[in-house]
Amino acid sequence: MSDIELAPGKRARQAYSFDDIAIVPSRRTRDPHEVSTSWQIDAYKFDLPMLAAPMDSVVSPDTAIAIGKLGGLGVLNLEGLWTRYEDPRIPLGEIASMPDKHATRRMQEIYAAPIRPELIKERIKTIRDSGVTVAASLSPARTAELHKAVIDAGVDIFVIRGTTVSAEHVAAESEALNLKKFIYELDVPVIVGGVATATGALHLMRAGAAGVLVGFGGGAAHTTRKVLGIEVPMASAVAEVASARREYLDESGGRYVHVIADGSVGRSGDIAKAIACGADAVMMGSPLAKAVEAPGLGWHWGSEAHHPELPRGERVAVGTSGTLEEILLGPSHAADGSMNLFGALRRAMATTGYSDVKAFQRVEVLIHHV
Repeated sequence: MSDIELAPGKRARQAYSFDDIAIVPSRRTRDPHEVSTSWQIDAYKFDLPMLAAPMDSVVSPDTAIAIGKLGGLGVLNLEGLWTRYEDPRIPLGEIASMPDKHATRRMQEIYAAPIRPELIKERIKTIRDSGVTVAASLSPARTAELHKAVIDAGVDIFVIRGTTVSAEHVAAESEALNLKKFIYELDVPVIVGGVATATGALHLMRAGAAGVLVGFGGGAAHTTRKVLGIEVPMASAVAEVASARREYLDESGGRYVHVIADGSVGRSGDIAKAIACGADAVMMGSPLAKAVEAPGLGWHWGSEAHHPELPRGERVAVGTSGTLEEILLGPSHAADGSMNLFGALRRAMATTGYSDVKAFQRVEVLIHHV
């Protein structure tokens, strides 16, 4: 990110969103069928470089299974309705039907129900029994308290996800959760975020994270920018964290940490641009909330929407556009980049002559909006 003078004595960094950049075609093209969109983190390989965000409107045990069978990775929110209620369909139905003016307050009340460790085990077992890779998420504040139940239940990939996560902050705030020690003692890969700067990403990489989530405040259901004034445009954020990854690769003697774009990935073009900026994969919410199978019933919200003290998200009407398979793999019946997301990625890679995701990170990009 380049510096500019905002006023005497105050400098600001110029940064770019995905809408500000474009991918440049090369002299070589390929047949789309010869392109691989596969992604591997640790021992786990996926046909699609994507994670479904741990949001109750997106991921249930059933949709985690369906997404896994389609080639992606669904991440279950272990602080959501699935671990607070025996039958979450009742509160999900209420959230989908309540008027806007009561939504935030009522969601705070619904999510005040206690998290039940036995439901954590039950939900993870349901996903595990299907044969797909099991991924689950906790916030930094709950990780020390609940992680043992998660690991004992048999999670394959553990995600620590907050608005912004710092290895220094996590270690200082709670003696029970020293992030570096915590990750070292686990037998599963840990993905941590969000971050948006090279410095923050390097801290998490040095703490042992297998993957780093890049972004905060940019999702369709988030109001972090309005409430806290915090946002970093995603093209610059992803590119900066990818550069930190290269620095850490040299520093560590070859340990590769995955960069995962988390936020502002609403259409297939955004997926392609995220990878072009250096991401290995993307974490998606709102595009999947539009699926017929999505538990949000045409609505989308994240954990920030029901924060007990300072909500930083909203319940957003997204409607229903198609099945999970149509949204991820097609066929598409929309021309706006909202369906056949990874068929479109495959075609973008083919059009620019790249055969796999890692190679596509080297594609030329240009800035067309300043």
